[in-house]
Amino acid sequence: MRYASVVLDIPTRQLDGAFSYAVPPELEAAAVTGATVLVSFSHRAAVGYVVAMSDQPPADVPANKIQPIEQVLAPPAFDDIAAGVAFWMAREYACALPDAIRPFLAPGQKVRVTRASDDAPWELVNERAGAVDARWASLTPAANDYVPAKTASRQRAVIDALREGPQRVSELSATIPGAASAVTALAKRGVVQIESRRQIRGTDVTTLSSAAAPRPDTLTAGQEAALAAIEEARRAGRGDVVLVDGVTGSGKTEVYLAAIEHALADGRGALVLVPEISLTAQTVGRFRSRFGDDVAVLHSRLSTGERFDQWDLVRQGRARVVVGARSALFAPLANCGLIIIDEEHEGSYKQDKSPRYHAREVAAHLAAARGAALVLGSATPSLESLGRCRAGGHAGVRWVRVEMPERPGRASLPEVSVVDMAEQFRGGGRSVFSAQLADALRQTVERGEKAVLLLNRRGFASFLMCRECGCVPQCPHCSTALTYHERGHLLACHTCGRTWPVRAFPDPSTRCPNCGSRYLAAYGVGTQRVEDELALLLPEDVEIVRMDADTTRAKGAHQRLLEQFDAAERAVLVGTQMIAKGLDFPEVTLVGVINADTMLKLPDFRAAERTYDLLEQVAGRAGRGERPGQVIVQTYWATHPAMRAVASHDRQVFLAAELAEREEACYPPFSRLANVVAWGRVEGDVRAVTEELAAAVRERVGALPGWEVLGPADCVRGRVKDQVRRHVMVKAPVDAELGVLLGGIAASLPRRRGINMAVDIDAYDLM
Repeated sequence: MRYASVVLDIPTRQLDGAFSYAVPPELEAAAVTGATVLVSFSHRAAVGYVVAMSDQPPADVPANKIQPIEQVLAPPAFDDIAAGVAFWMAREYACALPDAIRPFLAPGQKVRVTRASDDAPWELVNERAGAVDARWASLTPAANDYVPAKTASRQRAVIDALREGPQRVSELSATIPGAASAVTALAKRGVVQIESRRQIRGTDVTTLSSAAAPRPDTLTAGQEAALAAIEEARRAGRGDVVLVDGVTGSGKTEVYLAAIEHALADGRGALVLVPEISLTAQTVGRFRSRFGDDVAVLHSRLSTGERFDQWDLVRQGRARVVVGARSALFAPLANCGLIIIDEEHEGSYKQDKSPRYHAREVAAHLAAARGAALVLGSATPSLESLGRCRAGGHAGVRWVRVEMPERPGRASLPEVSVVDMAEQFRGGGRSVFSAQLADALRQTVERGEKAVLLLNRRGFASFLMCRECGCVPQCPHCSTALTYHERGHLLACHTCGRTWPVRAFPDPSTRCPNCGSRYLAAYGVGTQRVEDELALLLPEDVEIVRMDADTTRAKGAHQRLLEQFDAAERAVLVGTQMIAKGLDFPEVTLVGVINADTMLKLPDFRAAERTYDLLEQVAGRAGRGERPGQVIVQTYWATHPAMRAVASHDRQVFLAAELAEREEACYPPFSRLANVVAWGRVEGDVRAVTEELAAAVRERVGALPGWEVLGPADCVRGRVKDQVRRHVMVKAPVDAELGVLLGGIAASLPRRRGINMAVDIDAYDLM
């Protein structure tokens, strides 16, 4: 008799381990690590996940008391190593075990089970995910002698089409009306053979001209050094980390491609993570141009069925290179020899829902468990990664930093100009564009080149404000100012998503909700307004492409807009952060930043780092071809170290000031930081919970060096969707087991009805 350790899908911190079940002989082949099973728990049916197998029963339970697994609901989705990573995630990020296991499951798998009748087997509910068989038609030898009737025009059309080769019946039907019935009739006569083949959904290859990856004749010295360091880490087989610190356009992608080629030659696979879905089109095109059908793509914009097909290709071993966003890290690539995280500094690698993991940390743990190498690439590495490289390692793993300071060929770093908008205003300038940027835009399109404009907000203006009393309309459900969208004349809350017509908010006369004045004016700048101003500034034949959350909602919108920009003879791409990184268009010679201060004054200790990263990354979009690039940064804080560092291409100007402030305040990378948020409709209960939590943490850590508890206090977004929000922040030493401590304390607190709590370890969102 074999025994299985099963984690029950009951999301509570009270069930923090696995339970033992016996495996009946008839289920031994299917009930293996990674399988989803149906078991009995506390006299009711429950779904569970097998995380380990054993030939011996647990020592503390008699064998005859162990209940059997009743049914296998889904085939294995992960292996023993992945199960170990899930247990580590549950401890490290203070989450329930089922939450840590779910990222490893097949796309579309739900935990609910159902059955048609009492004697029918239980079935796992899926979101229309699963393998799909397509009907293919092909001619048989009998087709050579078959002559259709004179009236059978559809049969003749089908036979003519199939003489070119087998085709899907659905494709024939799309071009030949009534083809399906004609195929059926021909099959009955033995003229056509119909067979079912596995259909792989979502395999369209990008048509971006910049998405090809031609092999360079030679590598730069920086590329050679980076590749050598990666090979050394991969050969060591202990999870060593290589930080590729290369300026924008230095050819990091070619280093990734060459490293993956070496891994594949050794019979191992590779995981490649990118921070934005908008980068997937170009990245996938480059990787498929080098590795063909060996590449699988995983990201949230694919349908459930498309994600399942790509995930299943990896599970079957038919795809050995996985490219995708954060969740691609959990693909079932068992023989993984290389994990690559591009733009590793990006905050999007931090998950904002349970399990609140950071992809970099999980990747490091996964690489060590699988004996793989981890490659972190960025032109602006995170301060945490730089700190670990200075220390030489972390948790027994070697961390190495390799510089790539030059661009290949004749490409050079762009010239950066910082424009003080306060001086422009004093000189009478009232336009969105400074005189310098407006002139540069005109000259760029006159030369037949392209430009990129970054503005980190969407909509037409930031907000409406009463010019008599200064009131700013806020969302009645959230503590968020409403954003004005000119197209549609809407006020939108970008926190809860609700919208109001301007003429109906706050009342039909569109008056100030505070004093009743009719003088409501739009303040700030949004992407819609920049688009409109460009249309007035530039000739009519210049293509203006806007990329923000509003224009990229539809499936495939990212790729469609990038293809439109790529195909235009002269164009300007206006967008938010999604255009700031990873995009490679050699024709772009001008980059403009409309307002560089958007994030700089947020109440967040990472505000300056995020601003510097964004400016340096977007500046790198210019001059990636043979023509020189120009960058114009508009700001009201021209003396800030982040602005001076970008202008001089000298990161140390920023790092010296930033690290001194972080060390003095004991913020990461000099500590670990957790943010525990509680929310609910009753403010008194939320206050009580956060005060109990803060008191419990202070009692536990006492006067231990390096620990500090801040709060409780109201969150910056103090109300979201009518829920009051308060938080407690905890600083701890770098090597502290912060998740274990806070998870245990959170589980021990008495539960209050209607109050939710989230423990965010190594927090990025402090709002």
